[in-house]
Amino acid sequence: MDPKVKQALDITLQNWRTMTSYQSDEKEAVADQFQSSFYVFIDTVRDWVLRQDPMPLTLDDMLAIDMIQDIFDVLPAPLHLNLETELELMIDGVEREDEDKYD
Repeated sequence: MDPKVKQALDITLQNWRTMTSYQSDEKEAVADQFQSSFYVFIDTVRDWVLRQDPMPLTLDDMLAIDMIQDIFDVLPAPLHLNLETELELMIDGVEREDEDKYD
C-alpha cells in the first residue's frame, strides 16, 4: 500500500475506534476529529488515484485495484458507502470544496 495512504488510513481507523468507544460529553469533538481525518484520508487517496496511469474509468475498475480492496478489507463496514461515493466523485473528476466535506 502507498505509505501516505496507509498513514492516513491508520489515523482514520484510530480516530474511528476512539469515536465509536467514546461515551462522554466530548463525543462531538472526537467525531469532528474523525471526520477531519477521514477527509484527509480521502484527499490522500485522491492524490494517489490521480497519479495512476491509466486512471480508473469506472467504479468497478477502481474496486479492482489491490490497494483499494485492501482499504475496504480494513475499513469499518459503515464507512464503505462513504468511500464508494468518494471514489465515484474521483472518477467523475469532482473535488469537494472544504465546506461541502462537512455537510
